[in-house]
Amino acid sequence: MQYIYLHGFASSPKSAKALAIGNRFTKIQVQLNIPDLNTGNFSQLTITRQQNQVATAFPHDSEPVTLIGSSLGGLVSAHLAQQHQQVQRLILLAPAFGFLSHWLSKLGGEAIKRWQQEKYLMVYHYGEGRSLPLSYDFITDAAQYQESILQRPVPTLILHGIQDEVIPITASRNFARSRPWVELVELDSDHALGNVTTEIWQAIRLFCQLP
Repeated sequence: MQYIYLHGFASSPKSAKALAIGNRFTKIQVQLNIPDLNTGNFSQLTITRQQNQVATAFPHDSEPVTLIGSSLGGLVSAHLAQQHQQVQRLILLAPAFGFLSHWLSKLGGEAIKRWQQEKYLMVYHYGEGRSLPLSYDFITDAAQYQESILQRPVPTLILHGIQDEVIPITASRNFARSRPWVELVELDSDHALGNVTTEIWQAIRLFCQLP
């Protein structure tokens, strides 16, 4: 089994969650691959580009894959599992279901219109610690990735904070409700899940039957 961690939007392989989970895997001597989904070009980021990047890195010998995805990385993971039989298990941390509607409603109509006209929007990138331009192509590409098409019964564990201020817990509740292969664990935390890293690791370990 190969394990791959997908970080969130405007994040990096050096995020607190990526490092914490990576350290846990190191301690049990299991390899966790954490690709940089920015690929040095955050401005041209799209969900399609992220999917292609990760799928290309899948083992060529049909070795099964477990994807651990955080926020937007969770959404990308879910769509990869829909398209690739090689993905046999999903762990989604505060997955960004309904990401576009939640994010765009906070931006507001005028900002969205200006972004469409000017082609780029300055977005704060937590991994870089500075604002970077993001192409409007991100929006047009993301619009095609609807949760309704995610119907492949892949064993899935979702860990989501009930105080999440970015992606409301209702997004994961709604997703899990109609999919019996999904287990939802609700945690007393926010979107970062920074105060529940021990609980997250225990759940991952049990779900994946790790040593």
